[in-house]
Amino acid sequence: MSSLSERLYQAVLADPARSVAELARDTGMTDRQIRSALDELADLALIRPSSQVDGALWPVSPVVGLSALLAAAEDEAAARQRKIEATRAAIAALAAQYEEHRHGRADAMVRLTGLESVRSRLEELAAHAVTECLSLNPGGADRPDARAASAQLNEQALRRGVGIKAICRDSFRNDPDTLAHARWLTDLGGEMRTVPIVPIPLVIVDRRVAIVPVDPADPREGALELDSPGPLAVACALFDRLWSAATPFGSSVPVDGQGLTSAERTLLELVAAGHTDEAAGRKLGVSARTVKRQMADLMARLDADSRFQAGVRAAHRGWL
Repeated sequence: MSSLSERLYQAVLADPARSVAELARDTGMTDRQIRSALDELADLALIRPSSQVDGALWPVSPVVGLSALLAAAEDEAAARQRKIEATRAAIAALAAQYEEHRHGRADAMVRLTGLESVRSRLEELAAHAVTECLSLNPGGADRPDARAASAQLNEQALRRGVGIKAICRDSFRNDPDTLAHARWLTDLGGEMRTVPIVPIPLVIVDRRVAIVPVDPADPREGALELDSPGPLAVACALFDRLWSAATPFGSSVPVDGQGLTSAERTLLELVAAGHTDEAAGRKLGVSARTVKRQMADLMARLDADSRFQAGVRAAHRGWL
């Protein structure tokens, strides 16, 4: 909604009975500006024909009109999120199905109990990888001890000609230790890309076996090793989709036609969906303070005085 339309809408809400001449006098707008603003308000369904006076217009309550605009923006954001959630749910459902029918199908799934057994199995798979190792890494920045545990295996695999592709969150670019690891990996021939949100931890080896967490929120619960075609196809499709949309390490983060980075657009979607600063920060891998700062910048670019107003204007501009 433009600033002129917003000003006129507030004036009409205060006194719907005023004529165009009276509105021009009270708002300082020209007749042309008022008629243009009225057209915009009608397109946004914020005014409607009066049921009592022919040819007159009546304002729709902001509780109804603006809530409808925000609901439309939230629906769009939720639809995008559902695409990733549906893939995650498909992995979980297939894993549960194979767990239930694992009798007589011992090769369909193996449960790895505890962190140590997961790490040991990942080391074994990496040591015997032939073509490629793919991974999704939603956790925080890599610490030196965590890198040291896998560095030797990664280096040996790369020297054998095994491709390594890793996807991390955009926020890793702010951590010096993780940046150093990324440079080391890419200098050896590995590839690393980033996206705003990585949905789940995942490792795929040679596209023949996948390791997924039993509970993505608690790695101590262990993992499931999947090697049957259905779950593998879902896991590989999830990785390939994220990889195609991710930003390569070493490249500047691109902006879209509205001048937004993917992280900024994702933040707007999270806030529009009702996430708190803390919840949005956890998903993006940044602090609540950083979320507040980024939202303040977005509100300034939208010339909005509140997050609600920012949501309405973002929806109107096609940012959501």
